[in-house]
Amino acid sequence: MIELPALGWQSIVIFVVFALSLLIATYCTYAERVIAAFLQDRVGPDRAGPYGLLQPLADAVKMFTKEEFFPGGANKVLFVVGPCLAMITALMSSAVIPFGNTMSFGNNAFFLQGIEVNIGMLWIFGVVSLGVYGVMIGGWASNNKFSLLGAVRAASQNISYELAMGMSLIAVLMISGTLSLREITLQQSVAGEWQMWNIVKQPIGFLIFLVCAFAETNRTPFDLPECETELVGGYHTEYSSMKLGLYLFSEYVNIFVVSAVMSVLYFGGFNFPFQYELRDWFVNSQGWELNSAQNLITLLGTVGIFLKIFAFIFFFMWVRWTLPRFRYDQLMRLGWTILIPLAVFNIVLTGALILFGVI
Repeated sequence: MIELPALGWQSIVIFVVFALSLLIATYCTYAERVIAAFLQDRVGPDRAGPYGLLQPLADAVKMFTKEEFFPGGANKVLFVVGPCLAMITALMSSAVIPFGNTMSFGNNAFFLQGIEVNIGMLWIFGVVSLGVYGVMIGGWASNNKFSLLGAVRAASQNISYELAMGMSLIAVLMISGTLSLREITLQQSVAGEWQMWNIVKQPIGFLIFLVCAFAETNRTPFDLPECETELVGGYHTEYSSMKLGLYLFSEYVNIFVVSAVMSVLYFGGFNFPFQYELRDWFVNSQGWELNSAQNLITLLGTVGIFLKIFAFIFFFMWVRWTLPRFRYDQLMRLGWTILIPLAVFNIVLTGALILFGVI
């Protein structure tokens, strides 16, 4: 086996995390079309490759070869910076998500996680908050009223729903006592003792987080910033070629990231039932070394978290092709008069349950 320092192994993990984020987001465009076709009882993509599997590649060729366009009076620098910022912030947010436990090779051990910091959740919130600047800059730099209206909608929507999302997260932090996503995951399954996933302890918090996730990713029924019936194409009306592709692609990356975050916070992340019993069975009954058995459990846990992520991505797409779009006043009313008070109630309820030793 090639001997690499710990930094070398971790660098490989970082590269794989970014590559997987891009690959999954790429095929989310294909999955969107297949799921839409299934729900609407029609034929989906079937021309580009077997079963249409090369459709994302065809879309990429189309985007790269379309004409570059800059609207008259637009700020050309900011017009390019907008989609780049949206894409960069989307990719940065996946860096702290734990996709697996520890892998060991010889004397080297490393996490299946880009970077492990004790403020992982703050990192994600901070980076995601910067993403709205990409939308706002693009809409303003386009010198188009429809684009500007879409950008203003996106900014107000993201700010409004980030409040409720952050408050729903506080209840999880009260239970776990840490901002580290890795620690939150490990607390949902301790060696030798099966503990409940946070979805059991925080059903209200999860519901709030899920609704806010739809708003944060600008997905139906909260896709008001790009509402075709009112704003032509919303904040990216004037965009074409790969600059438009970056905006559309960043949306799918954000869906992947928020699905991963929900899997980690509420559904145990890379944990799965009876994982430690399975590891002990390999060691005691099959004669495996402890490191080998633990590596296998880690790989199974990685498969498990990706299955959870794919389930959430399917749910996002299912909702898009099922529910109609909200009006903008309904969107704001839901965020400020329902979700935020409900999040406050959930914090008080969680504090009371912790005080009386229920959870």
